[in-house]
Amino acid sequence: MASDGFRTLDEKSLVEYIKATPSLSSKLGNNLEDLQIKEVGDGNLNFVFIVIGPSGSVVIKQALPYIRCIGESWPMTTERAYFEASTLKEHGHLCPDHVPEVYHFDRTMCLIGMRYIEPPHIILRKGLIAGIEYPLLAEHISEYMARTLFYTSLLYRSTTKHKRAVAEYCGNVELCRHTAQVVFSDPYKVSQYNQWTSPYLDSDAEAVRTDNILKLEVAELKSIFCERAQALVHGDLHTGSVMVTHDSTQVIDPEFGFYGPMGFDVGAFLGNLILAYFAQDGHADEGNDRKVYKEWILKTIVETWNLFHKKFIVLWDEHRDGSGEAYLPDIYNNPELQLLVKQKYMKDLFHDTLGFGAAKMIRRIVGVAHVEDFESITDAAKRADCERQALSFAKMLLKERRKFEAITDVISSIQHLHS
Repeated sequence: MASDGFRTLDEKSLVEYIKATPSLSSKLGNNLEDLQIKEVGDGNLNFVFIVIGPSGSVVIKQALPYIRCIGESWPMTTERAYFEASTLKEHGHLCPDHVPEVYHFDRTMCLIGMRYIEPPHIILRKGLIAGIEYPLLAEHISEYMARTLFYTSLLYRSTTKHKRAVAEYCGNVELCRHTAQVVFSDPYKVSQYNQWTSPYLDSDAEAVRTDNILKLEVAELKSIFCERAQALVHGDLHTGSVMVTHDSTQVIDPEFGFYGPMGFDVGAFLGNLILAYFAQDGHADEGNDRKVYKEWILKTIVETWNLFHKKFIVLWDEHRDGSGEAYLPDIYNNPELQLLVKQKYMKDLFHDTLGFGAAKMIRRIVGVAHVEDFESITDAAKRADCERQALSFAKMLLKERRKFEAITDVISSIQHLHS
């Protein structure tokens, strides 16, 4: 190890660290005197360095012992780096086309070295703000979600293997607790970290805090989030955790990885696409009213769910007689019953997805960390108008999610609200 204790690396000490670490230096070439290093961590939690050498590149990510965007007043466990590295490796094994490879992990230094996802890749959220269409996004992200969620669930795994993995990931309790707080608790009470576009949304934020039915529903979702170890979820699968080009989709930053409800990942992704949809009017101008782009976002939402559903069922059928212990073949032993089981499972997963997606939308409007989709709308009144529509839809979706039979019903509801 390059160090026997944690210390925060800067650009200079990072060079020394790389020189002492063959799994990193071997990726960069022989001459390590001319490394280009750039710190790009725009997130809330970590330092992220892009390192470019004469014959290769790596990304180095180091977890800090506090939340970077708030400071040392909000401490945060550095153990999350271990769970991020573990999740990257596991998900990378299951879906290598859409997860960057891990080259090196140093638990003492809370440091991961991984493949640099090079330009022209950009963060999906930035692409959505810019109005760029990604024709393969639904195909790729549905593949990632279907494979990572199916293969880490009891539909594929034995109880013994599943429980062992669940026990391992229970160690990521602090980040789970953080998510539970900012998604399912803070927006529904007065909290020092909550913010919204004031004064425009003051009464809207108040309405969230006094809505009894909403609180009953969010309590149920919090319970599922905290108690249901269904699969190894990414835990933070929003449009800021995906890097894209027209023909590539890469999922990054799974430091919130844990065994939780599948719908939390699927909902996070779809909920963020819905936020992007409602933000479009704030980015429209004389040259582009964004109407065509809004249609593309809605089409992508439909395709993402439908492709996920289809691929998930295909995997289930392929492994029906495998080691998975959720539905034993000698009990679920006729086609009618097998069909009923799948229909119920996917219906429940659909409703979980809608609930979690809605909860993620609400916290991004009246909770602690907002999204650039809205924040980049400079006119506060216009921004608040977009946010209010999104908030209104999210509240309805959270409360009435069980009434929706298909993803197309959700789209019709968005269009009706937005007409």
